Amino acid sequence: MWTWIKQLWHKLGSPRWFYDIAASWIRWLLPIGILCIVAGFVWGLAFAPPDYQQGNSFRIIYVHVPSAMLAQSIFITMGIAGVILLVWRMKLADMVIKIAAPIGASFTALALASGAIWGVPTWGTWWVWDARTTAMLVLLFLYFGVIALRQAIAREETAGKACAILAIVGMIDIPIIKYSVNWWLTLHQGATFRLTAAPAMPPEMWIPLLITVIGFYAFFVAVLFQGVRGEILRREHRTRWVSELVAQRGALPGAAS
Repeated sequence: MWTWIKQLWHKLGSPRWFYDIAASWIRWLLPIGILCIVAGFVWGLAFAPPDYQQGNSFRIIYVHVPSAMLAQSIFITMGIAGVILLVWRMKLADMVIKIAAPIGASFTALALASGAIWGVPTWGTWWVWDARTTAMLVLLFLYFGVIALRQAIAREETAGKACAILAIVGMIDIPIIKYSVNWWLTLHQGATFRLTAAPAMPPEMWIPLLITVIGFYAFFVAVLFQGVRGEILRREHRTRWVSELVAQRGALPGAAS
């Protein structure tokens, strides 16, 4: 196992290897993600029973919870990639940060928007400055900061290191989001899923939610891999293997194929 891990780590330092292997992952993850999202939405929105307190308004949970979970996971991914970039100088880690940032910002915005919609029938207002909501808004600003920092620095290597540092420092917001409902008095409920406890919802409500969460994560990985493949072509366009690939496929560097 340790030998396999070392071999995999060595291969991850090769953009060409990742470009080739990611294509097969995308072919599986993208349809799985779309299928799970559609199945979870249909089951949750059309067939799950209404909540005994919130009625049908609770159904936005099938958008809000997966997007909020994924928004935090993406930033954690960026933070880990930042450590890898600064310690091992792996170019692939910098590409992951660059491609993941706008995706994470999109899911964070979706979580905030869906939460605001959910807040109207539940709390009687679109927005409350409680700890978790505010921390999620800070997460959105952190994503914007990474994106803006990348665009503001012309030298790619310097921009990558600066974004890596911001991603690492910004990870402090993740435990604040997670534990804010325990540390402060907030309107938000506790975690929907816990590894150490059974779900509080009946199976006909949490199973479609779990399916949707799996779909969101599979979809994200597929989109991330596709974006990184395009970034590899852009950065490696002067290498021999990219030139041969372009000659074989008739594609321009940076093309999605």
